Amino acid sequence: MRRWIIASSISLVLVLAVASATYSLARSRTYQLAGELVSRVDTTEKVVALTFDDGPSDSTPQILDMLAEAGVSATFYLNGAALDRYPEHGARIARAGHEIGNHTYTHRRMVFVSAGTVAREVETTDAAIARTGYRGPVTFRPPHGKKLWTLPHYLAEHRRTTVMWDVEPDSAGTPETDRIVEETATSVRPGSIVLLHVMDDSRSASRAAVPLIVGRLRADGYRFVTVSELLALGR
Repeated sequence: MRRWIIASSISLVLVLAVASATYSLARSRTYQLAGELVSRVDTTEKVVALTFDDGPSDSTPQILDMLAEAGVSATFYLNGAALDRYPEHGARIARAGHEIGNHTYTHRRMVFVSAGTVAREVETTDAAIARTGYRGPVTFRPPHGKKLWTLPHYLAEHRRTTVMWDVEPDSAGTPETDRIVEETATSVRPGSIVLLHVMDDSRSASRAAVPLIVGRLRADGYRFVTVSELLALGR
């Protein structure tokens, strides 16, 4: 009986260790099992990439107007289903000269999914992006930053870069605008990739933060580039 208890305890510890390692790997911003992953570019130049996840949505025109007024090019990681719902907003993003990235079709967590599911989620979104008229590079960002083996393996086979982030001022809870701006300004380094969520109706604080972030970082000597422009600096 004692041996059985010891063996069971050891098995439980091993299971918990594997589960912990799997969880850490799935959510890591700086490592994946295959292919290229970037969360920040190592450079001394004061450049930063502003990125927006999800959408497009009814809030897209407001964001585009803000960026146009500020003269900033950003990178939008869009969902294929939302692009199919709001094709005119996706086309406007492309016409404005912003970069568009792939954020899957349904925004599902890409962990413990089949190779077929990965292919459908990525490729149907690629097709939706193409319908916007956008013809630039298309990097990929996993929903919620989650990935294990199947997704990275697919991206590696297709020579696609996984783009994460090193600054995420509005991911936890619903912070106020001033907090979002302050956290961004104090966390940004040369080569940073900033993640913001501005598409949902509930994200008014994040939307209000965009021009303030631009002004604050420019005052600190930063200029804004797209993700692909930032990646080119690191190669």
